[in-house]
Amino acid sequence: FSGTPKNLPPGTRVKIAEGGITKPRDAFMAPEGVTNVALKKPVIASDMEPVIGTLDLVTDGSKEAVEDAYVELGLNVQWVQIDLGKDYDIYAIVLWHEHKDARVYHDVVIQIADDKDFITNVRTVYNNDHDNSAGQGLGEEWEYFETNEGLLVDCKTKDGKPQKARYVRAYSNGNTADELNRYTEIEVYGKEPK
Repeated sequence: FSGTPKNLPPGTRVKIAEGGITKPRDAFMAPEGVTNVALKKPVIASDMEPVIGTLDLVTDGSKEAVEDAYVELGLNVQWVQIDLGKDYDIYAIVLWHEHKDARVYHDVVIQIADDKDFITNVRTVYNNDHDNSAGQGLGEEWEYFETNEGLLVDCKTKDGKPQKARYVRAYSNGNTADELNRYTEIEVYGKEPK
């Protein structure tokens, strides 16, 4: 991180790790043959005219905390969506918002679905929207400080099986530094169904 973290606004629900604001994330184990199936895949967004950058930055493979590595969308609730091109068995999703300084993004919701309009078989795999201000339901996850590790979301079901989907959508609603929404990268770890 660069600089000093801004004071967190009231209502921000962040767990502070022992010894600081972040701790290394746990390792994630995936079966052989799992790859980032989102790499270079097409991206659309709720704001198709970004303030900064282009939507292809979301799947270009760069996760660096530099100015030209993220796309910046407007105010309020915004989303980016990846078309994986076909159905995949999805084991995990890793999301990076812009992370060059310590900030918390609000109302982070990650969903997968069978159709581009998110009507058929929509499943929420992560939700830290504790007051439903993003309109996707109440979330029970904690908000978190963005880091170079990204947010790792285990997408397996309770019985350990991957979830099959073609589309991935990630929401946010501003952050503790300003009201804009910045996405650096989204990786989707999966493989073709048997």
